[in-house]
Amino acid sequence: MTTSRPQAAAPAKAAVGEGVRAAARAGFAARGALYLLVGALAVQIGLTGTREQADRGGAVAHVAATPFGTVLIWALGVGLAGMAVWRLSEAALGGSGPEGDKARKRALSAGRCVFYACSAFLVLSFAAGERGSGEGSTDRQSRDVTGRLLDLPGGRWWVGAVAVGILAAGAWIAGRAVLRKYRDDLAWGRLGTYPRRFMDVTGVAGGVGRGLVFAALGVSGVRAALTFDPNQAKGMDDSIRSFAETPAGPGLLLAVAAGLVLFGLFSFGQAKWREV
Repeated sequence: MTTSRPQAAAPAKAAVGEGVRAAARAGFAARGALYLLVGALAVQIGLTGTREQADRGGAVAHVAATPFGTVLIWALGVGLAGMAVWRLSEAALGGSGPEGDKARKRALSAGRCVFYACSAFLVLSFAAGERGSGEGSTDRQSRDVTGRLLDLPGGRWWVGAVAVGILAAGAWIAGRAVLRKYRDDLAWGRLGTYPRRFMDVTGVAGGVGRGLVFAALGVSGVRAALTFDPNQAKGMDDSIRSFAETPAGPGLLLAVAAGLVLFGLFSFGQAKWREV
């Protein structure tokens, strides 16, 4: 009798593990779809100067306009929720790999859990009829959150600290991509020549493009803190558009947009080949 409980619990534990892995892969696929859409919208902006919104809300609004759009949005939201569940399991139980149990890794997973949980909530809210989470939402939310932080005692320092953190995250994302650190999380030894080449091209270019967008978000937050003006804070759409205002002009915007498309493809590769 005493040995039957562990034996009975083993299949249940395995089933839970398979469920979390399936949730993670669905999450990577959902993230890939969103980045593909955002990147495509950013390409349109670079080529035509359209007022389309290159952010999560703009991507979701585009999906909503397609046949079966509502069903697809629910699928995206559930996929992002699956990503949040997987990151929560990593924070609570440790992740895969030799350093999965380290406190730093668990803290990163906890932060990512919050990020994807918020993203899933906003997408699912849109699916449920809350259109305030639609086009332009990231720009508006950035200004609103920045304004609330600036109203707090020492608000300028709070905004500056968050902005520097986002800027550092952008540099970290791009740096990991250039150094090909993503290979550590893939079943690299089991991949053939072409899958490896696909993941390297999309992983490096996509990671740098994504890192640049995060860095632009951080720079706008620093400006908001220095000027004490929440209108200086940008969301993803305004940050992407800001690349056209640099000396490199629309060419840099198009390069970043292409990077976001490639990161979407990279996410699909992770859905298939990442160790989870």
